[in-house]
Amino acid sequence: MSTEINLEELYNNSVKILTDLIGFRTISGEDNSALINYCEDYLHKLGATSFKTFDDEKKRVNLFATLKAKKSTKKKPIILSGHTDVVPVSKGWSTDPFVATIKDDKLFGRGSCDMKGFIACTLAYAPIYSKENLDRDIHFSFTFDEETACQGAPILIEELKKRKIKDGICIIGEPTNMKIIDAHKGCYEYTTYFKGLAGHSSAPHKGVSAVEYAAKYVNKLMELRKNLKERAPKDSIFDPPHSTLSIGGVFGGIAHNVIADKCHVNWETRPVVKEDGIFLNQEIDNYANEILLPEMKKVFSNASIEKDIIGEIVGFDRVNKSDACELISSLTGDNSRQVVSFGTEAGLFQEIGISTVVCGPGSIEQAHKIDEFIVLDELKKCLNLLDGIKNNSISL
Repeated sequence: MSTEINLEELYNNSVKILTDLIGFRTISGEDNSALINYCEDYLHKLGATSFKTFDDEKKRVNLFATLKAKKSTKKKPIILSGHTDVVPVSKGWSTDPFVATIKDDKLFGRGSCDMKGFIACTLAYAPIYSKENLDRDIHFSFTFDEETACQGAPILIEELKKRKIKDGICIIGEPTNMKIIDAHKGCYEYTTYFKGLAGHSSAPHKGVSAVEYAAKYVNKLMELRKNLKERAPKDSIFDPPHSTLSIGGVFGGIAHNVIADKCHVNWETRPVVKEDGIFLNQEIDNYANEILLPEMKKVFSNASIEKDIIGEIVGFDRVNKSDACELISSLTGDNSRQVVSFGTEAGLFQEIGISTVVCGPGSIEQAHKIDEFIVLDELKKCLNLLDGIKNNSISL
């Protein structure tokens, strides 16, 4: 920063914008268009161009806006990327989760940490970029429904490919305490539905219990979890080193004495490598279709097992040379590289050839919790990073 006063002005503006953003109830799966319109209008006033991509109902929106370079160089464009959705709130908050509240050195509110704090910083700094003689394009990428298996980003990525925007450096501003994250596992989420035949529990042979077959399905998944441990790469950088599998819930049945005709299982896997995801799906699908379903159909011909893909988030792979990591290191002086257990949209950008890093303000320890907050000093650190991008002389 050129002066401390400028930093203070930018900081105050970032707090104001973050306060506005928290006020938008952008819970995953719900309409986020009001927040997107706020961001788009703000950036348009600074001279940015933009386009949107939508879900099928045109209610959930991705925004991709650009402040164009004012002089021609070979420097790669920068993509500042964040998701606009937040997880639902539960009872127990000491303040209104959708009203930003400052106490001591913390700002409380749903999304303050994950991850509207980063979006607020990028918008606060955008006026500076717009006035500068930029030597590279600055893109603002704001997506919907990252929290529910990254449903929004793939739609945006397809549009980027059509527009041949397949080069650059992407900074995913998830909360990392401004540490450099260069890898994470994938995250595949599924719901498997079982349809059986209801009946009186005194005659179980005349019905098909969807709950019982769901239980067998879960037991098979537990067996396969052991296989995943055995498949762990010897040089794995993750903890635990193997692909994981978790059962989120089993839901079915209406009474003690009624054979359940419906049941569903929510489950997920976090593969270290794509091959583990392929292996797991092949094994569980074969078991369902070749073992369980024929048994069910012996009693009820209309029995069914259907697996619904909620989302399959590709992993974010560590690479030997990362322009994105080098850029952040050059700005912060931090040459360390870390991995995280949570998933992000990073792998989606990486998959189309965009060098990507995860680095943003706030601590993941505060994400998704009651009384979520961001330490205000984290916003200042993020603004310093964004200022470094403006002043950076590195030729990436």
